[in-house]
Amino acid sequence: AVRLRVREALGAREAAGEVKVQGWVRSVRSQKEVLFLHINDGSSLENLQVVADPSLENRDLTFGSAVEVQGKLVKSPHRMQNMELKAETIRVVGPCDTWSFPLKMKERHPLEYVRQFPHLRCRSNTLGSLLRIRSEATAAIHAFFQNNGYVHIHTPIITSNDCEGAGELFQIEVSWARESAEKTYFFNVPAFLTVSGQLHLEVMAGAFTHVFTFGPTFRAENSQSRRHLAEFYMVEAELSFTESLQDVMQVMEDLFKTATNSVLSKCPRDVELFHKYIAPAQKVINVLVFFFFSCRISYNEAVEILKQASQTFTFKPEWGCDLQTEHEKYLVKHCGDVPVFVINYPYDLKPFYMRDNEDEPQHTVAAVDLLVPGIGELCGGSLREERLPFLESRLQRYLDLRKFGSVPHGGFGMGFERYLQCVLGVDNIKDVIPFPRFSHSCLL
Repeated sequence: AVRLRVREALGAREAAGEVKVQGWVRSVRSQKEVLFLHINDGSSLENLQVVADPSLENRDLTFGSAVEVQGKLVKSPHRMQNMELKAETIRVVGPCDTWSFPLKMKERHPLEYVRQFPHLRCRSNTLGSLLRIRSEATAAIHAFFQNNGYVHIHTPIITSNDCEGAGELFQIEVSWARESAEKTYFFNVPAFLTVSGQLHLEVMAGAFTHVFTFGPTFRAENSQSRRHLAEFYMVEAELSFTESLQDVMQVMEDLFKTATNSVLSKCPRDVELFHKYIAPAQKVINVLVFFFFSCRISYNEAVEILKQASQTFTFKPEWGCDLQTEHEKYLVKHCGDVPVFVINYPYDLKPFYMRDNEDEPQHTVAAVDLLVPGIGELCGGSLREERLPFLESRLQRYLDLRKFGSVPHGGFGMGFERYLQCVLGVDNIKDVIPFPRFSHSCLL
């Protein structure tokens, strides 16, 4: 028998004899003359209907059990589905105790409920759809960069630097070092889990003009908010011979459009599930116009808009203070619920590597944050300071890169989970990653 995935069986153009489908039972309905099963193997949101003789029923054939069904693929008489499987044999590969199984048949479980079961929540419709979308979005992001001539770099997860300078680092300690009387380091220096691959990308941008990385990053933020994770994925890019912040902003925009177009075209039913049941207020993003009406304002203009707002903020907006989430969301609403690029931040707010605009007395750097509806900051980028004299007073270790063939360059980072939140309208970042890690929680 030919093995078919559920997706392949549902999409078949014509009937086929002797096929085999494996998956998990989503529903069982036994009638006097016929037995109906719905099975799913994770390849699609839709289940495959299996029609069988009641004699094939057994007590282990329950919701959640793993089965292998052999039979003939035939045209379905029902309008809602194209094909169904007429079973000749049904083998229960792994039974499931429905009483203790936390997911229940035909019940729509809240995201907060399934979050308690990281080992089982992937079997729910919502998380199944999310993980298929996440897989497609990952492939689309890689394809975007590959098609535009970028070289993919595996930046290290273990690092000896704090790229962001925020101090929210996980330090690596070897178990035997704890028992040692004197302080010893495995790498001879303190080592940490990376907060960003940017500095390593800058190294590579000195040999390849366009580079990117896409991998896990770690922040030891003692926060259980809907916006923060201790482990999350970052898409980061670096472009050499770039003297304009506009070039960096254009790549941000093109990446968002291309990835989202791909997700909407390849996972329409999965995306529809989110927009229908999880975030009914979320309009399906028309990526072709999403950025067409985008707004570009300077940090100065942003602060003025916030100061004139009728809304009372928890954090009072002042020039020289960082924009808080409440400020970012207000700016997006003020500009008509479209993406907002905020550029040219105060020098003292940003890390040492951002390019000085030399605009005394204000003293700003060529930095940009992309704010999007529902989320706030999605991407952060800047032109990098390539001029040696400007850096000499900042960081010695960084200087060699500026001595040997230094070029103007810039780059950005995009939080992948926040991107998924933006596209799908998911309120809590813990629901867009398979195994969420946050303070006081590391299940499985």
